[in-house]
Amino acid sequence: MPVSSRRLLATAVGLGLLATGCTLDPTDSAHSTGPVVLGFINGGTTSFHTCLQTAVTKTTSNNLAKVRTADSHGSKSAELRNVRDMIAHKVDAIILLSVDASALDADIAAAQKAKTPIALIAVTPSDDSKILGAVISDLPGIGKLDAQWVDDDAAGKPVEAGVVSGDGSTSSNLMVDGFTKNLAANVQVVGDERGMFDRATAKAAATKMIQAHPDLRYAFVANEDMAFGVRQAFDAAGAHSVKIVTVNGTDQGLAALKDGKFAATVSNSVQDLGALAVTHTLALLRGEDKDKIEHIDARLVTKANADTAPLYCDTDD
Repeated sequence: MPVSSRRLLATAVGLGLLATGCTLDPTDSAHSTGPVVLGFINGGTTSFHTCLQTAVTKTTSNNLAKVRTADSHGSKSAELRNVRDMIAHKVDAIILLSVDASALDADIAAAQKAKTPIALIAVTPSDDSKILGAVISDLPGIGKLDAQWVDDDAAGKPVEAGVVSGDGSTSSNLMVDGFTKNLAANVQVVGDERGMFDRATAKAAATKMIQAHPDLRYAFVANEDMAFGVRQAFDAAGAHSVKIVTVNGTDQGLAALKDGKFAATVSNSVQDLGALAVTHTLALLRGEDKDKIEHIDARLVTKANADTAPLYCDTDD
């Protein structure tokens, strides 16, 4: 659908609780007066994190609640400090995008000790009994969708594929594993480089990869911003025929599908992720009958269906 239509749909998701009257009044909260206050702890400052925070703050406002924000800047120790700071400020619930799954035990223990509900984004612990809830993307499934496209396109012929991953975090690794573990036997992964979710770093990694593997046919890149750097590196090396599959579904990424820079992407709407994290948390605080774990759908997008991809990031004020 056109961008304007996709934006309206995303706004409708964010307004879900408000439209049905499902906002929280002070009597539903730990506060004696005033609106519910959510504490949102972000994990970094990439475009993904920026879009996620925008979705969280807008949806919180749309539901007549307030939000306090913090950023862990990729540090597990900073993340725990942020959890403790939110507890000290007596927020009604914490919404956490963890920098790594290995940090969750300490975060959850601190919140549980303080009797502060904590909800998670993107990952969940093996034991979810101590969290309020979680909203997650099927990260292995995202990688699998790109792998299936490569398998279909290769059509059984022996081919080489490369991987430009993110920063080694749990989320990045889950996506990469979803890709590599679901490739057919005829597709050989010959290179795996970290792009650190940075376009210039990814470009340098791709330059190294194409020099080492001039017969490369496909590349999986863990987000579209890096994929643009990878495309530049391949084109500079004369490897215009290498097909890139990636992740996000940004407006820029969809345009790259249409002009042939990318072969496929997997729509993974940060707008929907952030909006649902808020509405789901508020609903659980109210004691509504909701599943503890909610999932964001992902789908493969190519040039043929790029116009119907959901909005990735709501940039409207």
